[in-house]
Amino acid sequence: MKIDVFTLFPEVFHNYLNSSILKRASESGLLDVGLHNIRDYALDKHNVTDDEPYGGGGGMVMKAEPIFKAVEGVLGSNPNIPVILLSPQGRPFSQSIAAEISQHEHFSLVCGRYEGVDERVRQHLVSDEISVGDYVLTGGELPALLVIDAVARLMPGALGNPKGAENDSFSKGLLEHPHYTRPQEFRGWEVPEILRSGDHARIEHWRHLQSILRTFERRPDLLDMENLSKDEKDYLKSFTSKDES
Repeated sequence: MKIDVFTLFPEVFHNYLNSSILKRASESGLLDVGLHNIRDYALDKHNVTDDEPYGGGGGMVMKAEPIFKAVEGVLGSNPNIPVILLSPQGRPFSQSIAAEISQHEHFSLVCGRYEGVDERVRQHLVSDEISVGDYVLTGGELPALLVIDAVARLMPGALGNPKGAENDSFSKGLLEHPHYTRPQEFRGWEVPEILRSGDHARIEHWRHLQSILRTFERRPDLLDMENLSKDEKDYLKSFTSKDES
């Protein structure tokens, strides 16, 4: 997978991209992240990439020319390469959108800054806009790293466990089940017996029910109660009955 990132601060990315899963994916040839400094494409000798907004108001706006020149200089005019702007006005990022993006062998990310980008970038250059949440950040660099991380995990071979991404929270519309490791007893708290039973069918069933329970307790908005089986509904009811008694 090839990802091109257009940013004013490429140095932000180096440490994270050279760590853990992303580093291994790059070293194995699965992932290639190109970092492009938009300042290098500015049209004046001072590498100016922002200017005051027309109509007045506070803050600065990223100029259209350097962004167009950077993206078109690197990608050419290939319409099959998505150009994604990280923006608080974009569609909310989710696991399903990460899966959608992962179907592309090549995509690009444009990191906004200041008050945003010239509207002509939105209208005539980018093909998509993504927001990572309803809060304000200094720029699009951290959101870009979030997107890269979430998408890269979905590449075949990126994780040590071939099915590891399938069990992550949100992958199946549920939060992930609880995890335990050694020691078996810590400060009087025991690992559940079922996880020590060796009965893999029972363990998988328990984990599935725990995922449903955890989602019901913490993110009920994710849970489609209508699609739960009678066994799953009875399991939830047993816990809600305890709370009411």
